[in-house]
Amino acid sequence: MQQGRSVTSRFAWPLVLHASPWLPVVLVLVVACLGSALAVITTSHLTREQYARLQQLEREQQQLQTEWGQLLLEESAWSTPARIERLAVQRLEMRLPGVDEVEVIRP
Repeated sequence: MQQGRSVTSRFAWPLVLHASPWLPVVLVLVVACLGSALAVITTSHLTREQYARLQQLEREQQQLQTEWGQLLLEESAWSTPARIERLAVQRLEMRLPGVDEVEVIRP
């Protein structure tokens, strides 16, 4: 077959046997299109992974917030003035001084 000559295939469709000057441009565009498709696939996959990680961290944050609130409630229960006074009397044997035991110091 000679270059530049068209031949009809058995499917009745003309085939051009000569090289087109557009062939390198078309090949570059095909490669760019495939590269772009792979980049989109990779980016979508990474985005999904990061979103799943974000949801996991948000659940963990919510659990830690709940625990922090419980700890604050526990701290306030342990530090009530009535409890502190009771412990001072029981464990440290502290008491309020009598009137005759109080001394006023003036500057």
